[in-house]
Amino acid sequence: MRKLLSVLLLAVIVFSLAACGGSKGASGGDSGFVGISMPTKSSERWVNDGENMVKEFKALGYKTDLQYAEDVVENQVSQIENMITKGVSVLVVAPIDGEALTDVLEKANKQDIQVIAYDRLIKNSKYVSYYATFDNFKVGVLEGSYIEQKLGLKDGKGPFNIELFAGSPDDNNAYFFFDGAMSVLKPYIESGKLVVKSGQTKFEQGATLRWDGAVAQARMDNLLSAHYTTEKIDAVLSPYDGISIGIISSLKGVGYGKADKPMPVITGQDAELASVKSIIAGEQTQTVFKDTRELAKKAVAMVDAILKGKEAEVNDAKTYDNGKKVVPAYLLEPVSVDAANYKSVLVDSGYYTEKELGK
Repeated sequence: MRKLLSVLLLAVIVFSLAACGGSKGASGGDSGFVGISMPTKSSERWVNDGENMVKEFKALGYKTDLQYAEDVVENQVSQIENMITKGVSVLVVAPIDGEALTDVLEKANKQDIQVIAYDRLIKNSKYVSYYATFDNFKVGVLEGSYIEQKLGLKDGKGPFNIELFAGSPDDNNAYFFFDGAMSVLKPYIESGKLVVKSGQTKFEQGATLRWDGAVAQARMDNLLSAHYTTEKIDAVLSPYDGISIGIISSLKGVGYGKADKPMPVITGQDAELASVKSIIAGEQTQTVFKDTRELAKKAVAMVDAILKGKEAEVNDAKTYDNGKKVVPAYLLEPVSVDAANYKSVLVDSGYYTEKELGK
């Protein structure tokens, strides 16, 4: 009898261990724990990204740890290390500095934790499984094409004065945005239809560290005082709404935005609330909308595939070389938004309500 009980007890233990084993997070719930590392809460879009992902993961039964590093690289590294210690199954990371996470991702790999780069590419690490983002080159093309269209450059109009702003040099996307825009604008600069009076036409000259609107405003102040005391500026290439708002503040400071001195064409990106209101008010001219709800869904689907031992869906396996590997990516489509279509794109889709836009 004692022998039979021992055999039964052993069978129960074996069965229990088998039930606890299996792939990490294969069935969601408590076994699927996802670390989400976002750059900052100071940009509205990252708050939306984080909240959207948490909601989507929760719907699938996964537990999450969402952290914001407030644009301090050391904070992000520390937060990711804490997530590894807590035992996350997968990391979703939008890096502050695309080149600063090599060591911490090696630690993640040693714990069999896979990594998805979110919107910004993580550089110099072979431990990035997937990349969820938008077609970043196309974002720039949409900005450049909008300037081309509004100024009538295709119809031979010009010359017009333009100044060029670029994003943060530690963000891989910034180069794609700039190159996309310049693929449209450069021929007009070379032909003299667009004149950059400052002569600052290279990415490095227009770069805006951490996408900081105050940095952009200070640079615009300098450009206006040095080159536009008697001349007017007709267009400003801005890659991001926060930069656009800084540029607009600078322009207002020298009298732009009045009937006798209208605002130049000013582009942007992310359809942030302040910038959409600015577009409605006739200040900023355009923004590029990237639906963060869809990006969140795509990243969550990638994580879900990983945790179920499957391949995630990608639509680009050649563009994003991070220096150590070509990272398989899924690129979503960006949309150009201005005063003519903001309602159909942003309100009718439920991204904003008319009340939020002050309508």
